[in-house]
Amino acid sequence: MDIAVVQFAPGTDTVANLTALRAEVRTAAELGAELVIAPEYSMYSVLRLDERAVAAAEPLTGPFVNGLRGIAAEFGVHLVAGVLETPGSDQPAGRIYNTLVATTPDAEFAAVYRKVHLYDAFSSRESDVILPGPLDQTPTFSINGIVFGMQTCFDLRFPEGIRRIAAAGAHTLILPAQWIPGPGKVDQWTTLLRARAIENTIYVAAADQAAPRGSGASMIIAPTGAVLAELGDQPGIATARVDLEDLTQVRTTNPSLALRRFTIRGE
Repeated sequence: MDIAVVQFAPGTDTVANLTALRAEVRTAAELGAELVIAPEYSMYSVLRLDERAVAAAEPLTGPFVNGLRGIAAEFGVHLVAGVLETPGSDQPAGRIYNTLVATTPDAEFAAVYRKVHLYDAFSSRESDVILPGPLDQTPTFSINGIVFGMQTCFDLRFPEGIRRIAAAGAHTLILPAQWIPGPGKVDQWTTLLRARAIENTIYVAAADQAAPRGSGASMIIAPTGAVLAELGDQPGIATARVDLEDLTQVRTTNPSLALRRFTIRGE
């Protein structure tokens, strides 16, 4: 099946962000994509999180996620995008979830993932605003027999979580991001993405924000680490095909998942 990563530049107007994303999904669907992946913080984006993000957050029954579900149904695709989610009343006030929502062509939820590893690095403190997601999540879903697993941005630097997804049967890693620009950041991004593909023998589909709030370089990577499609730092769409026969051949030639000697707790 064909998949697409959408690279655009969301801002602080959630309605405008949804409108822009709808146009990108329409184009991706016209290109033949059955799954469209948008960046982290597609709903609302700033360089540094603060109380504005908390104010912008919505429950998963709110207008932005309902809009995502409507877009998926309108164009007959699965759609993954990053949102700011209001937590339940059992969570402390003043912080929210950084959440990925996967929606189906029937406007249903395929999966939900709340980011686990928060971006408390490079002089940023995501945890001042964002609650970490629970460790017992199973953020996977299937389309036509292909299993997709989800992680978010900074999670990329922690291979254990992605190995756990691969061990659970995922064929493709979905990774929306707002990879903040800086010296060496694009090199780190591309190296880590290709490493996660190679070490887990999975496809990787990474959708980053465009400049100026993201580094760009969205890409789709084969289980061998080969880059199948990639973008620069401006808005655009990259597409590629996920092929289970090719994946099986890679895993037959390099059965690294089967040969591993250690397990990840919680598999």
